[in-house]
Amino acid sequence: GYRVSLQGNFFGRNHTYITFPEYNPCKHIKLDPPANIQSNVTASKCQIWWSVPWYLVEILQYELQYKEYTMSWETALNKTPSSSLPQIEIEAAELRSGITYAARLRCKVSENEDSYHSQWSEWSQTTVFQRPGIPKLSEQILNTRTMQFLFIPLSFGTLLYLFWNCKLSSSCFLTSGQKASPVLTFPHQLLSSSHSIICTMGILR
Repeated sequence: GYRVSLQGNFFGRNHTYITFPEYNPCKHIKLDPPANIQSNVTASKCQIWWSVPWYLVEILQYELQYKEYTMSWETALNKTPSSSLPQIEIEAAELRSGITYAARLRCKVSENEDSYHSQWSEWSQTTVFQRPGIPKLSEQILNTRTMQFLFIPLSFGTLLYLFWNCKLSSSCFLTSGQKASPVLTFPHQLLSSSHSIICTMGILR
């Protein structure tokens, strides 16, 4: 520890002012910001990592800010890593698809550290990343269902059209004792041999 004093000459007299009677430098640290901040984006998350001196890795804590690139830092979201490792992850659900983001970082000595104490460092340089655009699943499902809904009535309408044309050309006249006409195409119609039946098949409307 040190004693910090201020000496000066005021109105021809020397004066000494004790500024800090017991000043311990390790309790008043301001660190350099993390360096070499980098990022990598996958479909599920964004990974961000950085560099700090190896002898500080276990005693530092960090704060991350990230925002849309075109927005101001006042709108930024804050995120705190759960460990002292120089890395952090942002879930893809927290990022908008196709939007460019900027992130920055600062550090200080952990509150759990007894030997040292510090204030936050300045903010680091930024890293820029973008979540890739992905097709919306709902749109794909909607297109598939639309095709299904259109296919069914169109197929049914086509069958009805063919059925009606067939019935239009199938007018038949049958008499007692005669065999069924070759143009008759509906075997489910039963003929009585003891009565004369004249069957005319009309058009269904």
